[in-house]
Amino acid sequence: MKRNEIADKYKWKLEHMVPSDEEWENLFAQAAELEPKLASYEGKLGDKKTLKEFLDLNEKADLLLGKLYCYARMRRDQDGSVQKYVAFTDRAMMLIGKLYTAASYMNSEISSLSEEFLGSVIADKDFEPYDFMLKEIVRSKKYILSDKEERLLSMATQATGNYMETFTTINNMELPMPMIKTENGEVRLTHGNYSEFLDNPDSKVRETAFKGLYGAYKSLINTIASTYAGSVKKDNFFAKARGYDDCLQQSLFGDNVPMDVYNELISAVKENTSVMHRYMALRKKALGGGDMHMYDLFIPIVKDGGELKLSYEEAYELVIKGLAPLGEEYHGLLLEARDGGWIDVFENEGKRSGAYSWGSYGTHPYVLLNYSKTTHDIFTIAHELGHAMHSYYSNKTWGPSKAQYQIFVAEVASTVNEVFLLKYLISTVKDKEFKKYLLSYYVDMFRTTLFRQTMFAEFEKIAHDMDLEGKPLTMSTLSDKYYELNKKYYGDAVFHDDEIRYEWARIPHFYTAFYVYKYATGLTSAINIVKSIMDDPKNLERYKNFLCSGGSDSPYVLLKNAGVDLATKTPYEVAMKEFNEALELLEKEM
Repeated sequence: MKRNEIADKYKWKLEHMVPSDEEWENLFAQAAELEPKLASYEGKLGDKKTLKEFLDLNEKADLLLGKLYCYARMRRDQDGSVQKYVAFTDRAMMLIGKLYTAASYMNSEISSLSEEFLGSVIADKDFEPYDFMLKEIVRSKKYILSDKEERLLSMATQATGNYMETFTTINNMELPMPMIKTENGEVRLTHGNYSEFLDNPDSKVRETAFKGLYGAYKSLINTIASTYAGSVKKDNFFAKARGYDDCLQQSLFGDNVPMDVYNELISAVKENTSVMHRYMALRKKALGGGDMHMYDLFIPIVKDGGELKLSYEEAYELVIKGLAPLGEEYHGLLLEARDGGWIDVFENEGKRSGAYSWGSYGTHPYVLLNYSKTTHDIFTIAHELGHAMHSYYSNKTWGPSKAQYQIFVAEVASTVNEVFLLKYLISTVKDKEFKKYLLSYYVDMFRTTLFRQTMFAEFEKIAHDMDLEGKPLTMSTLSDKYYELNKKYYGDAVFHDDEIRYEWARIPHFYTAFYVYKYATGLTSAINIVKSIMDDPKNLERYKNFLCSGGSDSPYVLLKNAGVDLATKTPYEVAMKEFNEALELLEKEM
């Protein structure tokens, strides 16, 4: 549909963030005035009063820039063909670069101050909003460069390009998506309806959509490979420039997460790959025993299992019921999100694909969906609302400097919601076939989130290591490495279609290095949290404290306080036990 064909009740209200485009221009002017003011504090931060003034000013700049960029980008995301908001987004990005450059001396100058002085600052109640941030600067001291070097790196960030933006343009605007023949005529393949085609019972429809999508990526594969190679080289350059061994170390250190977390995840997945292969064999048998292609991994293996084809209203009501264990306050917020202009529901021409939750401090969170009548999209509602509620609680509890939770814990609340919804459905369904369907959906959650995202993480590590070793990152080398991983993770029960070697080319998260493994740790954490609440409802308060914690401590510590120590084997053992038990139940039912 065109955007003006969608009812207003299904559109987010971005005017809650910025009342009008004219007000955006006013805010832009206010933010631009801060550039010389931020620069004027250079060399003066060794005085408490001056340091406090600067930190307050820097926080004001961050708030303005966040609001400017969120509004512009979200307007662009709702319809990328509106050039006004493409320009707004570009202007916001350029202003962000200018203000960040103006204040680029901050970390370097603060880290150069004496430990005695910084200790007194951190202990001062006036600096309470900034104490954790200051502790992080002290912790990162050895990787903070001189003022001149920091300024050069800040300038290099702008000069080396924004590869995510380039990929987003290719992915949303340039892909030559084909027409797909269906029983109702030809339909244009889109990111939004691709999942529906893969759910189609007709294998020829699934195959056509699969080959059509990857054919589109293959037609631009050299451009995408060059874009991703540039992103990898940029990652490695900045990691090495700061003195890290590699980009993975930089990512983990930046999150203040022990390397044991990453290692325990990889180890657990490798030890349980045989369980994944067992599941693939079960799927193959359930689908008739013939060749099972990569495009067959999304079709329900329970033929008459009752795939949920719900309207958006019905889907939302189901989500509310599934999340009942999270309490009455949470229930009220779900209603507010539905009715209060938080959510942009349906796909329209020019709209960004996929789903996300985002927003700026001081305004309620927002959720972008491209809802279609699939079970997957019902769970997407629950998932994105988890993000939104995490942001809501954190923003309500903390000021702007501590409210923002780190990426490492960003997928925990969203996945808790998914697991609660799934367990609600499994426990309440009476139809045996539908129960089998739900069990298969649960097992698929492990496949797509715990195993597949870890496979993505392995691919990222391989790509970054290849660049460090001086090996070329080309369409062929990247695709061949991905194809090898696909075979290792899925095993011999799957026919590994040649097109799947190009799957890496459609993953936007690869442009934020070593993000994807956090989906896997997020699912692991969520399963442990849900189990603890179901075992003892009193643990809900501990979980709510986690939701309210924002960025007030390291994400590892926050999860540990919630009862999940990811640097140990225990939470992964709990998750893998759940995976194996769910598969055993499914095998018995089948």
